[in-house]
Amino acid sequence: MATKRRRPFNPRIIESNLSEAIEQLEKLRDCAARRELEEVQLQVGLQHAYHHLNFAWNVRRVSTSEYRNLTQAQFDRWGKYPSGIENL
Repeated sequence: MATKRRRPFNPRIIESNLSEAIEQLEKLRDCAARRELEEVQLQVGLQHAYHHLNFAWNVRRVSTSEYRNLTQAQFDRWGKYPSGIENL
């Protein structure tokens, strides 16, 4: 029986998505600290941050060229909460 080879880990696109999530969370934190955060702003900002966190996990073994040319189906799939992360 052949062993399935894992694709290489891709820290470049992981870093990019983590940076986006962190930037969004920092904006939300700063607005909250100034007492200027509204609920709809929190919702949209958290959705944006979650999207990038989900992407960071789901694309961890995707090549940079595939990521750069992603389809709408990949965008939708990679943006979802990871199904296997609970088992770690």
